[in-house]
Amino acid sequence: MTDLAWIDAALTAARPQAVGALLRYFRDLDLAEEAFQDACLRALRTWPEKGPPRDPAAWLIMVGRNAAIDQARRRSRHTELPDEDQLSDLDDVETPMAERLDNANYRDDVLRLLFICCHPDLPATQQIALALRIVSGLSVPQIARAFLVGESAMEQRITRAKGRIAKADTPFEAPGPIERSERLAAVAAMIYLVFNEGYSAGAVDDERASLPIEAIRLARLLLRLFPGEPEIMGLLALMLLHHSRAEARFDAEGEIILLDDQNRGLWNRNMIGEGLALIDKAIRHRRRGPYQVKAAIAALHAQAAAPDDVDWAQIDALYQALEVMEPSPIVTLNRAVAVSKTRGPEAALAMLAPLEAPLGGYFNYFGAKGALLKQLGRAAEARQAFNQAIALAGTPAQAAHIRKHLDQLGRDADLQAARR
Repeated sequence: MTDLAWIDAALTAARPQAVGALLRYFRDLDLAEEAFQDACLRALRTWPEKGPPRDPAAWLIMVGRNAAIDQARRRSRHTELPDEDQLSDLDDVETPMAERLDNANYRDDVLRLLFICCHPDLPATQQIALALRIVSGLSVPQIARAFLVGESAMEQRITRAKGRIAKADTPFEAPGPIERSERLAAVAAMIYLVFNEGYSAGAVDDERASLPIEAIRLARLLLRLFPGEPEIMGLLALMLLHHSRAEARFDAEGEIILLDDQNRGLWNRNMIGEGLALIDKAIRHRRRGPYQVKAAIAALHAQAAAPDDVDWAQIDALYQALEVMEPSPIVTLNRAVAVSKTRGPEAALAMLAPLEAPLGGYFNYFGAKGALLKQLGRAAEARQAFNQAIALAGTPAQAAHIRKHLDQLGRDADLQAARR
């Protein structure tokens, strides 16, 4: 075989289970990762000729374990492992050997891996970097480019995260029910942070643009581990509904296209259908949570055939519910946008006034404030808000979007002067 894409797909799919099992066996993140990489190298050498094993994860677990033990034997001048052919021709022996090697099931292996990456001692930036490295298998240069930092800085970030975990003396046994409940929210939050890192990137930012796809893959994995958890259904639905608009969010020059101006024909209907089905399934559990509410808001946008068809009153009601569940100035800011559609820009602007202190460094706050002031004809104040927004822009696309508003204000001022 010359096409190796199937090997890459198999290694990516097997990685969480294999690394999780090796981590439990060796109780060391670096050693587990190194053992998995050794197994992948052997897979690249043997699978093209022999074809994939019946259970790729079990094959990788066994070969990775043996490779790590082989290194220890070499250092101790012990007997080496059997030759390559014997290791590669595993047949039906691979699965029972992996089961003997690790007596817990796939669910607990992957849970432990995710929980370790989301250790409470780690700041969110280190959680994301560690998860992308250990669970997703992204290289350090890839992660560094995605977060716009140098490779050495990212290497240090990941190393510090591993060091903190080692010092915390993290247990490697299967997580109990109480810990699962407590840490599941942290894992879901980490996945959503990965998604947002990519979603906020510009259209031309290839490295960060791949992060939403990886976050969706991780959410699918989490849903397989918790198939009856409505909040995980809501999380996956939310990301699918947002990502369904990826092709319509930027123009040919990479500038932002606002939701009302997007070509709805470019929205991915398969993603939307899957997201809506997940929301319906989650609702039947009657355990409403923040991700489900956010997904329901996204669904109202996705179901509208045109901007005028959006049910803004229902969106306002959902944001009110979200303010109770997850109080946040950003939630109130988003609700103010809905209020501007139902009760006008004056009412929305009144909601923004108390938010300036907590959101004084937030791009979207000043962008929304400028847009509302512009609607009210308060051009000088709008220009000031837009200037503050452009100073806080995180991407060239955000800055270009605000410049359009400033240019429009300039044209309007020139037109008024000419009429005088």
